[in-house]
Amino acid sequence: MRTRTDAPVADPDTDTATGRHDLRHHGDAEVRDDGADLTDLAVNVRPGTPPRWLRDRIAASLTGLAAYPDGRAARAAVAARHRLPVERVLLTAGVAEAFVLLARALPVRRPVVVHPQFTEPEAALLDAGHPVRRVLLDAADGFRLDPSAVPEDADLVVVGNPTNPTSVLHPAADLVKLARPGRTLVVDEAFMDAVPGEPEALAERHDVPGLVVLRSLTKTWGLAGLRIGYVLAEPAVVAALAAAQPLWPVSTPALAAAEACMTPAALTEAGTAARHTAADRARLLAGLAASDGVRAVEPAAGPFVLVRTEPADEVRERLRALGFAARRGDTFPGLGPGWLRLAVRDRATTGRFLRALDEALSAARR
Repeated sequence: MRTRTDAPVADPDTDTATGRHDLRHHGDAEVRDDGADLTDLAVNVRPGTPPRWLRDRIAASLTGLAAYPDGRAARAAVAARHRLPVERVLLTAGVAEAFVLLARALPVRRPVVVHPQFTEPEAALLDAGHPVRRVLLDAADGFRLDPSAVPEDADLVVVGNPTNPTSVLHPAADLVKLARPGRTLVVDEAFMDAVPGEPEALAERHDVPGLVVLRSLTKTWGLAGLRIGYVLAEPAVVAALAAAQPLWPVSTPALAAAEACMTPAALTEAGTAARHTAADRARLLAGLAASDGVRAVEPAAGPFVLVRTEPADEVRERLRALGFAARRGDTFPGLGPGWLRLAVRDRATTGRFLRALDEALSAARR
């Protein structure tokens, strides 16, 4: 299995033209760039969300805005959902805040980020003054994790599961091999609730030394604008992160949403959505396999797929002209200009997209 470890990186906002990566580029920029009316395949939030019942719960919380936020009920609900003591739960303003807290609150000296993955953890570490080493997984191996590739002296390791943007679901057993005394192992499970049955989840494990699991409610429930997520970790780590938070970091509406999303009915709905997403992803992958000039990373487990095509920039621009926004891949360390990330959508949208993709590929080859 081929991997490589890069030298420490020192700049969080580097230029792809120099062979580096813009860690602050995210999928929403693909939709906002020119105000065009685009079908959004660049952002991984589930379409049609938040559902009506969740909007109603959030709206009902607005009558309590005169009081300061009280997160006790939401924190207890998250703990119960994962069968953990409440002392192991920290509510955050999305997973992005959790990355900032980890970078600032923990005594990190030799952090490693496994790439390709979501770029905010590296950006947060760099902003906090930490030189970051990158372990780059190889496309030829399907971006599979080799635990032995992570330097033994790393005192903090960050890895996504399932990983954004590759959609690879790493075996839990491989992730556990990364844990050891004196090391913080951060597993970003922001998309795990989109995997039917969550077979490789570590969220409920409390026997893995140094384990920190991050979860987001923004993707499945359409709450990116509300900012709500949480950390699951040893009580001492939770306390250290909480001490670095500002006062009342999570708003009352976001707390109401978190509590609502932990109910049995909500978990059942999320499970149904995950199964629908898996079926929609299978249709997308089948269509991509039939398209000449595109290769998808498989097996894929998230609500998105990573594809390789040449020339990706031209294909992406032609797709925009045809009404579809795709996420460029060259801003992810470990990827280059030949990659695009595509969000999974329903059957009808996928059909329209595949026709547009064939047209874009044909035009790009002329």
